[in-house]
Amino acid sequence: MILATSIVLIITSLLMVLLVLLHKGKGGGLSDMFGGGISSSLGGSSVVERNLDRLTIGTGSIWFVAIVVLGILFKSQA
Repeated sequence: MILATSIVLIITSLLMVLLVLLHKGKGGGLSDMFGGGISSSLGGSSVVERNLDRLTIGTGSIWFVAIVVLGILFKSQA
């Protein structure tokens, strides 16, 4: 059980990094420093952004649950 939850945690962690990097920068931060402030005409659809937000929130929820479950599993072993 610990192994399966650890694998879920690793996968969701990598997915969270990818999803956060896909978000459009809102300006005035580190995203501008690394070129995130450059707007392109290819992206920017509100439907795509909304779906990306939903996917990020869902992945973050699964990530959080996996951390809590791992904590409970490790505590029950000790």
